[in-house]
Order: sequence, then C-alpha cells, then structure tokens
Amino acid sequence: VTDTEAFVKTFETVQKLVKQGKLMAAHDVSAGGLVTTLLEMAFANTDGGIELDTTGFETLGETDLVKILFAENPALVAQVEAAKTASVDEILTKAGIRFCQIGAPTTERTLIINHNGTQRLLGIDHLRDVWFHTSYLMDAIQSGEKCARSRFENYKKQPIRYRFPSKYDGKLESRGISLRREGHGDRVKAAIIREKGVNGDREMAYSLYIAGFDVKDIHMTDLMSGRENLEDVNMIVFCGGFSNSDVLGSAKGWASGFLWNENAMRALKNFYAREDTLSLGICNGCQLMIELNLINPEHPKKTKMLHNDSHKFESQFLGVTIPENNSVMFSSLSGSKLGIWVAHGEGKFNLPMAMSDYNVVAKYNYNAYPANPNGSRGAVAGICSADGRHLAMMPHLERAIFPWQCGFYPSTRKSDQVTPWIDAFINARKWVEEKVK
Repeated sequence: VTDTEAFVKTFETVQKLVKQGKLMAAHDVSAGGLVTTLLEMAFANTDGGIELDTTGFETLGETDLVKILFAENPALVAQVEAAKTASVDEILTKAGIRFCQIGAPTTERTLIINHNGTQRLLGIDHLRDVWFHTSYLMDAIQSGEKCARSRFENYKKQPIRYRFPSKYDGKLESRGISLRREGHGDRVKAAIIREKGVNGDREMAYSLYIAGFDVKDIHMTDLMSGRENLEDVNMIVFCGGFSNSDVLGSAKGWASGFLWNENAMRALKNFYAREDTLSLGICNGCQLMIELNLINPEHPKKTKMLHNDSHKFESQFLGVTIPENNSVMFSSLSGSKLGIWVAHGEGKFNLPMAMSDYNVVAKYNYNAYPANPNGSRGAVAGICSADGRHLAMMPHLERAIFPWQCGFYPSTRKSDQVTPWIDAFINARKWVEEKVK
C-alpha cells in the first residue's frame, strides 16, 4: 500500500466516523507535534484538561518521550465518547489504520503526561497565553499597543453566548421551508444588487431562496443601462464584498454608481418611495446604504462608517444580541443572543445623534475589543429605519444560517437544521406576502 493510498483510506474512514456521529472532536498533528495538538484542543474551551498516557505508543514501536510529544508525523487526534470507543476501534482495525488510545479528558485545567512511571504537568491557561503572545507582538505592530493589549487580555474573557427565541426548534418543517423546492415564478420576488467586487451574493441568494423568495440577480450595469428598474421586486439586498476593490474607500465607488447615474438613482428612489418594499445591506452593502443615507434620511446629521479602531481588517466569529426592536426582519428575534461572522475593515458606526434616535437592531455582546471588532459606540452592529423596513448591518447573517457554518454552536442543539438567522429572511417574505395580497 502506498502512502497516498493509506492517506486516502484513513481520510475516508474518518469521514465515515464523522457521518456516523462517532467523533466528538478531532485535530491533525502538524507543526509542534502531539503536545501542541493536545494543548490547542484544550485551548478551545476554558474548562478541563487532558491526561495523556504514552503506553499505547509502545504498540506502535515508540518509547522516546521527545519523539512522542514533538514528532510532526502526519496523524490525527480524535476524541471519542467512551460508549463508542469499541465500535470506533473496530472500524479503524478493519480499515487497517494504525491507531492507539492515548488518554482521556480530565476536570483539572492541566495537560498531565504519564510516561514510563513518571508524570509531568503542563498548565493549559499559562501556555495558552504563551501561545497567543506571538500574535500579540504582531498585533502591536499592526494595530498599536492599546488594541493589541485589549485583544490579548480579552480573547479568553469574551465567550460567545446563545439565547434562542422562545420555542425555537431549528427545524425546516416547522418554519414551512425546505432546502429545495418545486416551481418558480409564483412567489414574491427579491433581488440581489451586485457591483464588481461583491462576493456575498451566492450565500445571500440561497438564504432568500430557501426562505421562500424567488430571487433575481441585478448588476449595477443593469440599473445604469435601464435594463432593470426594480419595479417587479419587493425586496432588494446589497451584499458584502469589496466593491471596486474598496480603492476609494468601502462602498464609495459603488455609491457613485447611483449618485452619478440617472437611471440607477431613479430606480432606487422609486423603490424606496413605495410602501411595499424592504431592503437589506450587509457589510459592504451596509456601507453603501449608509453612504447613500438610506436608513435615516430624516436625520440632520448623517451616519458614517469609519475604519476599525484596530486599523486592520477584522474577520472572526463572535456574538451579537438582538435588542427589542420593531424591524420587519429582526423583531421576532428580539432578546436573542446568537453567533455570527464579521469580515470588514470599515465597520465602525459613527452615530452623531443621540442613541435614542436610532433603531438599533443588533449589538455586539461586549463593548470592548475584540468582541466589538470595530469600536462602534454602544457596540452597535446594525441599525434600521424608523419604520422597520430598511436594515443595514455589518455582520454576515447569510453566512450563519446553518449550524455547520458557525464557528461555535451549542452542542445541546445538534438536531437543529437551521439557525434562528433564517427566520429574519422568512419574516421578510411573510411581510411582503401580506403587502401584495
């Protein structure tokens, strides 16, 4: 058997174990060897540790502790529930895969290494700071000492919290939706508005589609040429990405496509003048809506989007809270705490009016950086028009509609097919259906 064949067989067997739900966690052994792998697996939480017993390595012909801990040979460490260990062993044995049992989780926050009658203890929390310190040093150069120190001190103090809407069961059926459906053309229509450089259109289109919309793709050239005028759609979405490569500033070039083209601006004004329309802007699309003053045109002082306080692009999975609000999309999510992705460099809301003048629909769970990734006042992540119809938000809800997309999702909700974010799109579709009866 060649190394390639062995790798393929091992990979396929691991995928089989994953599909059968027999693995609780797994991490490849790479740079730093086994000891680094085990520590990184423990870094992912704040409770408990691991007890390693090297006896099993004797069956593989290795007794040297240094080689056991630091060799960077290709391998996988998998955590298996005790009741499933025998069946996993059987599957691996039948596949001809070399393996051994190396230890178990412990309640102590240490990595305990048992080898040849000796025991060594490694403090996980201390080593996690050591592990993160290199990032801190680079961060200090990129973002300055203040932000770097805040990230270093807070990375382990800002856990992602979930609070689900009342009676939320996470099922497609209970929401009246499916991943695929029959028929087109008989449902309310939504449109994705794209500019060159936008890259979030596929996820957004699919989110709208499974929520029950018929979705059409409209490029800015369609609006500018007059081929499209938005008269046949009830919802438009400005997606995330890097329109015009952000060379003029985030969404500045995109906005000019409306501001300096009569056809595009006429279509936009007519759309917002109607009473049966909704709009959503995510990330780059949020920046566009703010630049065009589409959320609060009644305000004497305009909202602006500024560069993140860290002076760099922030991409991470973090927690947001949905406060009580009257928005069409998020009102049913009021009181929820959910995980979501952010990916932006100019995400700081500059809100010149009193906070009570804004219809805030999403807030980061912590005021401090990095959980507040851009430094927005009041940890604001999204705002909505006073009537609840038009929403601008930096985080990407379309990238977190399925549990498997999330960087963290509660283990107690393994049966969820969709996350509560899908309800925002369903709410929009139901609202439009009522308006166009």
